[in-house]
Amino acid sequence: MTLFHFTGIKGSGMSSLAQLLHDSAYTVQGSDVEKYFFTEDPLHERNIKVLPFDENNIQPDMKIIAGNAFKDDHPELVRANELGLEVIRYHDFLGTYMEQFTSIGVTGTHGKTSTTGLLSHVLGGFAPTSYLIGDGTGKGVENTEFFVFEACEYKRHFLAYHPDYAIMTNIDFDHPDYFTSLDDILDAFSEMAGQVKKALIACGDDENLQRLQTQVPIVYYGLESSNDFCAANIEKDQVGCSFDVFIRNEFYYRFTILQTGDHAIKNALGVITLCHYENIPAEVINERFASFPGVKRRFSVMEHEGRILVDDYAHHPTEIRATLDSARQKYPDREVVAVFQPHTFTRTAALMDQFAESLAEADQVYLCDIFGSAREQAGNLTIVDLINKIPNSHHLKLDEMSELAQHQDAVILFMGAGDIQLYLQKFKSSISKEETA
Repeated sequence: MTLFHFTGIKGSGMSSLAQLLHDSAYTVQGSDVEKYFFTEDPLHERNIKVLPFDENNIQPDMKIIAGNAFKDDHPELVRANELGLEVIRYHDFLGTYMEQFTSIGVTGTHGKTSTTGLLSHVLGGFAPTSYLIGDGTGKGVENTEFFVFEACEYKRHFLAYHPDYAIMTNIDFDHPDYFTSLDDILDAFSEMAGQVKKALIACGDDENLQRLQTQVPIVYYGLESSNDFCAANIEKDQVGCSFDVFIRNEFYYRFTILQTGDHAIKNALGVITLCHYENIPAEVINERFASFPGVKRRFSVMEHEGRILVDDYAHHPTEIRATLDSARQKYPDREVVAVFQPHTFTRTAALMDQFAESLAEADQVYLCDIFGSAREQAGNLTIVDLINKIPNSHHLKLDEMSELAQHQDAVILFMGAGDIQLYLQKFKSSISKEETA
């Protein structure tokens, strides 16, 4: 039996893939830094061995799956090459693995994880479905028919994939440390669209997706009536959204989702469109919508000492607006406070004005120091540059939470892709101490 060793197993995609292979009866272990990441929890639950990085982890007869964050000069990968072991990058392994199933890749600048989670949950109620979600969740099941996976555009990694279907949620400028312009990103998505085998499901409300051309059918979904699949007669409340779906102007079914915001309706429409293409009954789709628990770090809500605290991965201006939109719908009578930690210096610099505009839509704004990431430790700007662009914004430091604690009947959104959860945990502990003092 081959032993798969994951170098960088705590990465969101790597953790998901390790879980999937473990569930599929493969022997799996991995290594990473000793710092805690929430993506490791499912690994420990499965008793998957997680080791500190060490070249001695690499032994004969292993197959090495290498995380994309680690270069070929990583000690474990050097050792693997010395032993003549096969070393395969995450995206290359996945591209080959999916060939045995009906594969659906979910991609786009925003909404990938939420849509992947929802799609895998819905399909799983109809036929055996394995999946990889970008929140660090993966599952392998016996006799898998559908394989649902999140396809990341960063460094064009998704070009290793040739899925049967792709759902594309939107195209926006991001990853400025790699992509040079919006046209550069469009070029990558266009190439990805050309690799889809059966059909492309795309959000027609996004003008950039309207520019794609493929050899397979493109089916458009969205809120605008010009789409092949569109939502109409939308009703929103604090619990979720209900809407009619029309297929090329003919009524299809009325659906209800338990998520808030227009972006959540669009994500659901992408799922409905794919499922209709695969002849999955509307009743099954709607029943699965009702039991969808959500995905990690996508508007994850907790109540603490009278406050509503939300943990969210939003790290781009478009995502911040979507998170604020959800908060306004779900908690219409509460003050909305944004706590935001920018992720990478290049993204902060490239999108500075857009960050300022989106964050200013909150009632109050608190900004944490920029999180540099493994690939980018420093830059030429600081959080003060962003603070100066947002009236009445505040610098939130990890050891000083008293000003934030003054918002007592608020919904407080902790947003970011770095270690914003440290601020959330610190805030929770600080107000708990105040209540017991």
